[in-house]
Amino acid sequence: MAIGAQKTALAEKLGFEKDQVVQELGWDEDVDDAVREQIEDVTGSSLEDEDYDGVVDAVVLWWREGDGDLIDDCVDALTNLADKGFVVLLVPGAGHPDHVDASDIAEAAQTAGLKAGTSTRAGADWIATKLVQGGVAKQR
Repeated sequence: MAIGAQKTALAEKLGFEKDQVVQELGWDEDVDDAVREQIEDVTGSSLEDEDYDGVVDAVVLWWREGDGDLIDDCVDALTNLADKGFVVLLVPGAGHPDHVDASDIAEAAQTAGLKAGTSTRAGADWIATKLVQGGVAKQR
């Protein structure tokens, strides 16, 4: 695999594409900047913050146990999301005190009207799960 392809493999696997508008929710100092940079490299633009009010193609939602209500935050992620858009939920990995169980993710996604796909490691400390509206969540 070429160096450039390695730098963007995760973002492409999650379904990010050039020219997509991506909103980021739940940012804090503990997020993985390398994951953020991969998404920006693939889309060709910076991530929009929580104050962005335009339509977005995808939402990156960083969420930790104790951040509040995951169902509410999944519903909030849909606010600016285009009809065919998707959410990438990032939670701390297993063993981390703020880890979120896969069953909690699936339940929150379903309650919010989303379908959870397969989870994949995102950087050293995070797990990414793609959530899609309606249909089946697919990862490349």
